[in-house]
Amino acid sequence: MIEIKQQKNKTYQFRLKTPGGQTLLKSIDFNSREEIELTVQRLTPLANDYNIIERKTNYDGNFVFNLKDASGKVIGKSLLYNSEAGMENGINNLKRSIRSLTKPGG
Repeated sequence: MIEIKQQKNKTYQFRLKTPGGQTLLKSIDFNSREEIELTVQRLTPLANDYNIIERKTNYDGNFVFNLKDASGKVIGKSLLYNSEAGMENGINNLKRSIRSLTKPGG
């Protein structure tokens, strides 16, 4: 499930969520509704591309991943995970959520 909202500063963000409503990823700010909708439309073909995910560890030892578009630009960031296994599970859930965007209710 994807949720697009306009921010107070007039930019737009999307959040990819699980069917239960848990946020998996929060996007960067986009300047227009058209730009964010085009980016979202381009997500589904990327779901099986290994290169769209950038795995990282922050200075506190927590795990996080970034979502990249086809050109390699970071377009979203995950929440923090306490373990690498948790992060990998989050990545798998994210990819399932992206694939479901083409299905009714996605």
